[in-house]
Amino acid sequence: MEKVKVYFTKDLSEEGVVKVFKALNKQLPGKVAVKVHSGEAGNQNYLRPLFMKPIIEYVGGTVVECNTAYEGARNTTSKHLKLMQEHEWSKYFDVDIMDSEEDMILDIPKGKVIKKNYVGKNLKNYDSMLVLSHFKGHPMGGYGGALKQLSIGIASSKGKRYIHCVGKEDGSYEDMFKVDQKMFLEAMADASLSVVDYFKGNIIYINVMCNMSVDCDCCNVAEDPCMKDIGILASTDPVAIDQACIDLVKNSTDPGRDHLLERINSRQGTHTIDAAEELGVGTKNYELIEI
Repeated sequence: MEKVKVYFTKDLSEEGVVKVFKALNKQLPGKVAVKVHSGEAGNQNYLRPLFMKPIIEYVGGTVVECNTAYEGARNTTSKHLKLMQEHEWSKYFDVDIMDSEEDMILDIPKGKVIKKNYVGKNLKNYDSMLVLSHFKGHPMGGYGGALKQLSIGIASSKGKRYIHCVGKEDGSYEDMFKVDQKMFLEAMADASLSVVDYFKGNIIYINVMCNMSVDCDCCNVAEDPCMKDIGILASTDPVAIDQACIDLVKNSTDPGRDHLLERINSRQGTHTIDAAEELGVGTKNYELIEI
């Protein structure tokens, strides 16, 4: 089986993001959704809009987000839009909170845990997607990268809770923290499959390995980064790019790598990658090409 190409640069700059994108030699057709993480209020580690500005302008994209399933600055559209202004996303880009009105359902007939995914109905307005992910740890998923952006990130507020509650329709906030961990990770893999199938190959993934905390950008008070920055990766395969990031952490000699790996391993984080590969979302068989 031919290895999937994952391009990598140590050039952690705005130009570096565009450079790895161009290395793929693939265009995104039609109207492009650019999935970012807006960053919870108070979070210090999220990727800033100015860093993303050249690549978003290069693809002519609209910044898209969805509301959260927990209390905070992003759980309603009005609060989320206010935060997008405060974090300057809407200063530079058109912003679309995709579940601002209602949801639509993506079917997942091959799903391991869930057979449908609730996403914002505005997803139907886009022909392709650029998934911009900040690679770091995560309190529940172990790590956050391309697969988390595809699943939890693109799910609506209802969809986020549905994934967290492994398919329980009326799951409460408390239920989100009482589920079997592997089932939760497999539900994320299921949800990622639904989005990949929806766009029929018209997705590009960029993972930025900087500000790598054990905590996610959804934490209003995140732990400070524990590792030195590594670089930027791009691929057409979300499984390959996440696996490449995991391997770069594992192969690092940075003294903070063990702290990040403990977070990933204690939450069985790489099971999401394994489950996504089994579902056909992508492959772990990759070639890392430094540029």
